[in-house]
Amino acid sequence: MSKDTAKLVSRVRRLQGQLEAVSRQLEGGAGCGDVLQLVASIRGALNGLTLELIDDHVRHHVIDPAREADPAKAKGASDLLAVLRTYLK
Repeated sequence: MSKDTAKLVSRVRRLQGQLEAVSRQLEGGAGCGDVLQLVASIRGALNGLTLELIDDHVRHHVIDPAREADPAKAKGASDLLAVLRTYLK
């Protein structure tokens, strides 16, 4: 797992707070646009967390581009992580 587990837990707690806000908005009769805007921000935050976890996993359990001696493998891992960053943004 990541070196900074506390940071990841903090992100999860923020997501929990955002989900609770959706619940409150729905119960309070908030407009669809407001609820959808909040859901979109949650999706972005969840994608960011997912990317962080995948990046950490690849670097620690598959291949760390910064420590790989084979330049082709290092480039392949870097390219994969860059594509994931683009896809999940």
